[in-house]
Parts: sequence; C-alpha cells; structure tokens
Amino acid sequence: MNTRIEHDSMGDVPVPAEALWGAQTERSRLNFPSGVGHEPMPEEIISAFGILKKAAALANWSLLPERMTEEKISAILSACDEVISGKLSAHFPLVVWQTGSGTQTNMNANEVISRRANEILGRQLLHPNDDLNMSQSSNDTFPAAMHIAAVIAVEDRLFPAVDALCGTFLRLEAENADALKSGRTHLQDAVPIRFSQEISSWRTALEKDRAMIGSAIEPLRSLALGGTAVGTGLNAPQGFDVLAAEKVSEITGKTFVTAQNKFHALAFKDELVAAHGALKALAADLMKIANDIRWMASGPRCGLGEISIPENEPGSSIMPGKVNPTQCEAVTMVAAQVMGNDVTVGIAASQGAFELNTYMPVMIYDFLQSVRLLADASVSFNERCVSGIRANREKMHDYLDRSLMTVTALSPIIGYERAAQLARKALRDSQTLKEACLELGFLSAEEFDAAFHPEEMA
Repeated sequence: MNTRIEHDSMGDVPVPAEALWGAQTERSRLNFPSGVGHEPMPEEIISAFGILKKAAALANWSLLPERMTEEKISAILSACDEVISGKLSAHFPLVVWQTGSGTQTNMNANEVISRRANEILGRQLLHPNDDLNMSQSSNDTFPAAMHIAAVIAVEDRLFPAVDALCGTFLRLEAENADALKSGRTHLQDAVPIRFSQEISSWRTALEKDRAMIGSAIEPLRSLALGGTAVGTGLNAPQGFDVLAAEKVSEITGKTFVTAQNKFHALAFKDELVAAHGALKALAADLMKIANDIRWMASGPRCGLGEISIPENEPGSSIMPGKVNPTQCEAVTMVAAQVMGNDVTVGIAASQGAFELNTYMPVMIYDFLQSVRLLADASVSFNERCVSGIRANREKMHDYLDRSLMTVTALSPIIGYERAAQLARKALRDSQTLKEACLELGFLSAEEFDAAFHPEEMA
C-alpha cells in the first residue's frame, strides 16, 4: 500500500496515500481497528459534522474575518457540502468504540475537510486545528453533532414512516366499520367490538407516540457549540455560539438554538435519554400491535383466523405450505433491540464525570440505530403486512355468535347474578345463550330477542 507521511503533535504517521484523513485519524484507525465490533461511526453523525463545520466556518468568517478569509471560507464550504452529501464517506473510517468524547471523529472531520479544501484551492492553506477547529473543541462539537443528527433522523426518517402506517390504519378503519367481532381481555372472550374500533386503538397509539417523540426532541435543538473545552467558551469569540446555531438552522432548514448553559450541554445527556424514552414508547406500542395482528391472523385452521395477512415467503424448511407472520416477528425483534438500546443510553448518560460525558459515541450510535430500525421496520410492516390485512367476517361472526360475554347485554334486565348463572349453564351444557335463558325461565323468547342485540353493544 502506498503511503504518505502526515504529522501531528505526537510526530509523523504514515497514512494511505489516497486517503483524505490525516495523522490523528490514522492513529485512531490503528488503535481502534474496525474489526473490533464492526460498528462504524454512523453516517448521520458524519453528515452532522459537515453541517456544523460549515456553520462554524460561516460564524468565524463573520466574527473573525482576519483569520477566516474569503478564500478559506469558499473552499471550506465546498468541502463541507461534499461531506454532507456523503461524497466523502469513504474517508471517515473510524468506529464507535473510540474515545468517549468523539475527539477522533471531530479530528477526522477537520482533517478530511481541510485536506479536501486544500485540493480545491490547489495549495496548502488550511490547517485542521487552526482553521477547521477554530472556535471549537471536540467536547462541544460532538454533542452538537449528536443533537443535529438526532433531530434530522427523527423528523426526516421516522416521522414519515409512522405517518404512512397511521394512514394505512385509517384506511382499514373505514373499510371495516361494519365488521363486528368479539372483544378480548385477559386473552378471554369479552363484549363485542367493531374491528374498526380495534384498529383505531393501534392508530391512536402511533399518533400519540409521534407526538411524544416530537415533544421529546425539542430539547435536542439546543446546541453545545460555543462551549469549547469545558463550557466556558475559551478561544471562541463573543456571539459565536448564537451565530453558529443560526447557521445550522439555515443549512438544515430546522430550528436550532445555542444551549443556555454550556456546562450542562457538555456534561449531561438527559435530553437524549428523554428522547430515546419516547422512542421506546413507540417500540412498545409497535410490539403490541404486531402481536395483536399475528394472534388474529393465527391459523390457518387451528388459530384465531379472524384476519388474513399477506403471504410473503415459505415459512418452514420441513413443513410444506406453512406461512408465518414474519413481518410481525421482525417488528417485535426491532422493538426488543430498541428497548435494549434504551438501557445503554440511560446507563451511558449516568456516567459523565465532572465537565464531560465520555460515553457519547455509544449513546448516539444506539439512538440513531433505534430511529433507523423503527423507521425501516414501520415501512416494511406497512407495505408488506398491514396494507394487506383483510377481515375474515365469517369467522368474526362465528366467534361472536358463540361468545358468552354478550350476556352482558342482559345483565341490566335479569341482574348480574342471573346473567352469570346463564353464561355458566350455556358453557356447561353447550347451549346458546337463548336456549339456556329459556330453559332457566329468565326471559321469554320475545323478551330475549328484544333485549339481545350484540351489534348495539359496540
């Protein structure tokens, strides 16, 4: 492999000749090899660094024009745009399992952008620390990148997926407004419910989860940029923090503001914990919905069979003709992973020491993984399962007709005790409720028919 020599404060380091990164990135690449865990720094974080480096350069250009010249800013902006677009992703080789402050990823961004900008300029003008890290520290850039990446991922990836799934449930509600079925509580028969009402509970859960997540990400719009090393803002000009946040907002088209207390912004990660908690709520509800659907679709002859779902692939290597609810299973596995991620995020946030949390890479890795999993699983679940749900109205009617809990409609007329006696007799003697009621003499046939209307119970 052809190499070139790069230099940092610790000395010379051979770097792959074609790489845009420099000495500090190479040291990290060698000390934390990609084979350990195989988890690269998320692409969302790399893009966020492109955004914040562009914003910081613009703020410096305005506040420190003697240092951030027009020539420099032009090349930096072009290089940052290439980072944001993913064009330079091959030059960000570092893994999650590195320094807990994310210092090496910050320097990876500084080195790549400065070297690419120098290529654009055709001469060596920009320095990764002096120019790209101007008015910044890894300690304020990495938490800022975390917040930027988290907000963008939730709003641009997760919300559209949840909205589409809610839309499908809304369609299914309209299609099944007249489908009456037996309700179930404790996995036991309950009073009647319309299938559309059951679906409406699924939709409402997702709508509420979306609203909770939306509220929970609001604190993530607060950026640590400008706090530099320990929150004091050392080496950053007055007003840099406010202006940098404004520039991030302009670049992303989303609202970001400077953190009011930079000491808190560097040392605490409570905002991310709360936001991931809302993601966990969505995961819990998706698991419940997926379980409801696969229970209702169980069968085809020995299960509930109240609905059918798309048959996507063979379900067994030994049992011919078997088809399984694989999309539901994928959703429930995703939910379990997100719940596990929530534990990691919470523990990592609790381990900050003094002026800095040093568990940031794993926190944002798990947060972004949760967002991606929930979004992608919701899309697949919607397209390959939920959109194809069909009610088996004959089976629903059969179950409802045989349900004993419709006796609840008679309770106000014959009383709770007699209604319970009636249900037990019908079950014991394999009778219909009407047959048992007439035999017990609680009501005449005409009185029973006048009082018993299961469709009105929903």
